[in-house]
Amino acid sequence: MHAASTPARTAPARTGHSSLGRRRLRTIAAAAALAAGVIAPAVSANTAHAAPALREVMFVGNNWDGTADVINPSGDFAGIGRVNVVPDKVERLAAIYTNPINLAVYLGIRATAGEGHDQLVDDLYSTPDGSALVASRPSFGDVVSISLTTGKVNWRFPVAGYRSDHMAVSPDGTKVAVSASLSKTVYVLDINTGRQLGSFSTGDKPHENIWTDGGAYIWNMSIGNVETDFDDPSMDWTKGDRHITVVDASTYKVVKTIDMRSRLDAFGRKDLSNAVRPAVFSPDFSKLYFQVSYFNGFLEYDVATDKITRIKTLPKNPATSDDRTTFVNDSRHHGMSMNPDGSKLCIAGTMDDYATIVDRASLQEGPLVPASKPYWATVSGDGRDCVISESGADKVTAIDFATGQKVASVPVGDHPQRVRIAHIPADWTSPAG
Repeated sequence: MHAASTPARTAPARTGHSSLGRRRLRTIAAAAALAAGVIAPAVSANTAHAAPALREVMFVGNNWDGTADVINPSGDFAGIGRVNVVPDKVERLAAIYTNPINLAVYLGIRATAGEGHDQLVDDLYSTPDGSALVASRPSFGDVVSISLTTGKVNWRFPVAGYRSDHMAVSPDGTKVAVSASLSKTVYVLDINTGRQLGSFSTGDKPHENIWTDGGAYIWNMSIGNVETDFDDPSMDWTKGDRHITVVDASTYKVVKTIDMRSRLDAFGRKDLSNAVRPAVFSPDFSKLYFQVSYFNGFLEYDVATDKITRIKTLPKNPATSDDRTTFVNDSRHHGMSMNPDGSKLCIAGTMDDYATIVDRASLQEGPLVPASKPYWATVSGDGRDCVISESGADKVTAIDFATGQKVASVPVGDHPQRVRIAHIPADWTSPAG
């Protein structure tokens, strides 16, 4: 590997990506205002009420801290404030310690997925009106809405099985899907009220969720029993039922299941796990790019033909052991994003301690940018950078999609994982306490 420099950069011509976040902001804010009855399609000037001014930001979930850093979504990525995602911690722990089953799960999460720590914020988004932060809290087995004004809990939704995991928000920002990893269930909630709108069953340990086709479908990836050390290929049968579940997002009925085992076998890669980890679609949803357990690389799946079409093996770090039991939750690489025009992929090489930009057409990787246990990858608000969470160094780092070079790093809280674009009131400051 070689270190990437941090060059000064000019503002190259873009194809409208700099306005991507602002357009999304205006659309979501308007839809939320209409749904809430704040404005009507046509009103007189005397009765119209302007929607509150919002500011685009990034939320960074600090899993072991139980906090969320709020940072600029592009440019210098400077810190703006911080939110306590566990203001009810004393109450929650009291409830856990008086429920033997819940306590067993809680301690199990700490000993396995938490690497000796509580998992207090896995995934997080903002409500459409920017008034609240909505987060999944694995160790507390719930999803909560935290007021960005008061810092208090607006609503709480406990999931079956006592462990919540990855989430995804619908394109219009009004619904949130959350994986309940120990009950093989995905719940869909009203993001403003926490009311359950629906649910569907999955394989073992549902993980990533993705809304597709303008919100028409939800894809869920179940990853199986990643917390065990039965990682030798001969013990693969112990890892459970791992498949993709595709549901109709209006009825929550399953329309298709996809087990990558047969697709991998047909592609000549019987050696690879069928546990689909982070994944990302091409802009037209025709191609799915995904990581699998234990593998330093990713695959391309053609949705129309239902076939794996290409594979990319990325470099190994010579300092990284090939002992599978040393991989965090079976993931050698964990984190993918794609730039807005679909020409570049960003890959977080978690156990290999780097991130890299990959040209989608050629699958050629760029510079290997050193990073400490990068655990997630997303896209900056202006679309020009990949933003990774360095969970081993407590910072987030931006890498230019065009050059593959590191452009910024900023400190955040303990063990950052998920990083998401969000919106807050334009005049927001951190809640007291």
